[in-house]
Parts: sequence; structure tokens; C-alpha cells
Amino acid sequence: MAGGLGLAAVSCLPGLARAASEQVRFFQIGTGTTGGTYFLIGGLLANAVSNPPGSRPCERGGACGVPGLIVVAQATSGAVDNIGLMRSRRLESALVQADIAHLAMTGQDPFQKTAYPDLRAIANLYTETIHLVTRAGSGIKNPSDLKGKRVALGEQGSGTLVTARALLSTYGLSEKTVKPFYLSPAAGGDRLEAGELDAFLIVGGYPLPAVADLARRLPIALVPFDDARAAQLMKRMPHFTETRIDADTYDGVPATRTLGVGGVWVVRGDLKPELVHDITAALWNEQTRSMLDNGHPRGKSIQLATALSALPIPLHPGAERFYRAKGMIKGDEPAPKMPATH
Repeated sequence: MAGGLGLAAVSCLPGLARAASEQVRFFQIGTGTTGGTYFLIGGLLANAVSNPPGSRPCERGGACGVPGLIVVAQATSGAVDNIGLMRSRRLESALVQADIAHLAMTGQDPFQKTAYPDLRAIANLYTETIHLVTRAGSGIKNPSDLKGKRVALGEQGSGTLVTARALLSTYGLSEKTVKPFYLSPAAGGDRLEAGELDAFLIVGGYPLPAVADLARRLPIALVPFDDARAAQLMKRMPHFTETRIDADTYDGVPATRTLGVGGVWVVRGDLKPELVHDITAALWNEQTRSMLDNGHPRGKSIQLATALSALPIPLHPGAERFYRAKGMIKGDEPAPKMPATH
């Protein structure tokens, strides 16, 4: 799927046929594989921000999104793929890891030849967590134990693969010292169950569908990232923070200390400020709050209070106007932004 668009998630569009003569605008959110959290969260955001012609008014229980806008959550290979699709103007927006957004805007590996300085943010959404999944009783208790093992590092084009390479380097490993596979989370789970893999890695907001599904079929373990080398990675890449995956998030798996990174909704900088302002306003209205709270468990973590936390790139001017009107950015004060890495 790398470099292309896959399945799309979009809400039912009542009244669209009878409103065909009205102006309709389409807007896409690049997400990730269908086995990850991005695709599910992207679908919630698409439903919340959409307001197709012919819909009932918001005050009468109808759509409260941007009038005339139809938003589609598009499956992709992940964050790196999303950046490329935005840069080539095949997507208007996407969900990406904070570290990937920063690397893309500043032209650092893997974006040395494809820097995207015009990348902008709508909001920080929630914390994504690193999952290193193995069979229970595999003997893999620390990331350094992966040496010589068969490990799925994520699909080509995914943010997971970029993170996996950084993690391997931190633990004195590389793609030459493990037996690497480049698979989606669902395929990694299937191969692990079949005995064809020793571990697979995925970055996403828990519970991840692919991991939850595997845990129902097979006793699994999550390998912690909680040692001195993990601390070194956080010092080198401040987008990563200490966090944990709660006990029983996955069947039979205890609480596991790991690393987290922000999940950010990003947009192209060339989009009209009025459109991005209206999308940002729709993201934070009361109806969207209800959708997020009753959708994926990570939806409850998407809060206005943390929308500007540790942003890795500048806000889009349209989004910044919304937050200034809310009093979250005052006067000539610049919008909050994460300090540069390296």
C-alpha cells in the first residue's frame, strides 16, 4: 500500500443525493493501516467534521461539522506515506507521529530529499505508545534480546519503521543484526501466531486492534522500554516520553512501561485559513466531544486542554486563529512548539 491510498472510512451521508446540486467539498485525512488506531480515530474525526449538503442543522440534532464538507478517512501505510501523499497534494491532511512531523518539516532522515517545510498542525491529539509484541514465554524480555531474532519492524512508509530503526540503534542493533520483516500489524500478528516471527513492533494508541485480536488467539507479552537506553533515546529525541500500557488492555498482559509519542493532526500549509479554522472549530465542538468519548478509547484522550502540548511543528494560521480566539495563545505570544531535536 506504500505510496498509495487504500480503504476509506466515511460516515453515512443522508440527503447527499437530493443535495447533489449544492456545492460539495471533499477533504481527506490520511490515517494508517486498518489494523491500527489511526484508521479508527480518523473515521471518528471524519464523521465529526463532515457536514454534507442536505444534512439536518446542528441545532436540530444533525451534523455540526463544516457546512458542505465531506471528510474521508483514508487508509495508508502510515505516517511517512501520509507525508508523501500530502506533499504530492493527494491528501489535504493526515495523522502522524510528532517525531515524524518534525523530521519531515526539517528535512531529516528519512526526509533528506523530500523535506516538507510547509507542513502545519491542527492539534496534538493523544499519546501513541510503542508496542513490542512477542509470544508469552519467548525469552525476549528486553529489546536487546532481539539480536538474531525474526522481527517485523512495520511496513515501508510507516512511522513505526522509522521509530523501529531508532530503537534498534539505541539498543546497539540494526537491520543487519536482526532478521527484519516489513509487515502491517495484522500480518505481523498472523506470522507470530504461525511461528514465523519472534516479535513485531507497532506504534499507536492503545488498544490497537491488531494486538487485541492476536491476544484473544494467543498468549502474548509486551516487552518493556524502561531502562537506561530508553532514557538515552528520550534525551536524544525529546518527542518521546515515559508512559505505560495499562494492565489488561490486552488479554492476560500486565501493565507495561514503554515510550510514548504524540499523535498529531497535520495539514498542508497551502490550505485556506478559513477552511482550517472551521475544521478546528468543528473538532472542538460539543457534538464531536460526544463522538470521541463514545468511539475508540483513545478518543477520550483528545482534549482541547492538550491540543497545543509539545507540538512538533507550527500551527496552521487557521488553527492558530481559533486557539487565539479561545485565549489559549495570548497577544503576540508565539504558538507552543516542541524544541528541535539533535
